Amino acid sequence: MENRIPEVSFYKPRLEDLWFREAMMADPETMSYNNAWGGTIPFPREKWENWYDFWITNPNKRFYRYITTGKSRSFVGEAAYHYDEDLGLYLADVIVSAKSRRRGFGKAGLQMLCAAAQKAGIPELYDNIAIDNPGIALFLRCAFHEEYRTEEIIMLKRELL
Repeated sequence: MENRIPEVSFYKPRLEDLWFREAMMADPETMSYNNAWGGTIPFPREKWENWYDFWITNPNKRFYRYITTGKSRSFVGEAAYHYDEDLGLYLADVIVSAKSRRRGFGKAGLQMLCAAAQKAGIPELYDNIAIDNPGIALFLRCAFHEEYRTEEIIMLKRELL
């Protein structure tokens, strides 16, 4: 496998583009990382507008983008961060569709997400990842380090500022 980062960019989805998120959330292979919390997540069309308003239209302490690839700008995943009031910190989220994995899109998306958070003045990003999730290795390769672990999760942190 080649170790170069593919040409990717962020795309701010339109409401009608949420079909891609719905498809990812419904795909058992893509959502296998979420098995500890129930696997797939229903995201029916009737929820799109409220979700869109919360994450895209009024993104207070939130950021959400699709990860796109190449000149075709095909959707391959999503990257987001949000402020978690209960934990008092910003949590990162990167999901790459199962059919697009192992080609560097996750790494590129996570690096772009960190750059966007840094530009927004966010001092650090965290992610609480299920203990058996192979995505842990991706975060560690992208300069996150283990903050702590429980029997269920590993809390990873990357300082940005």
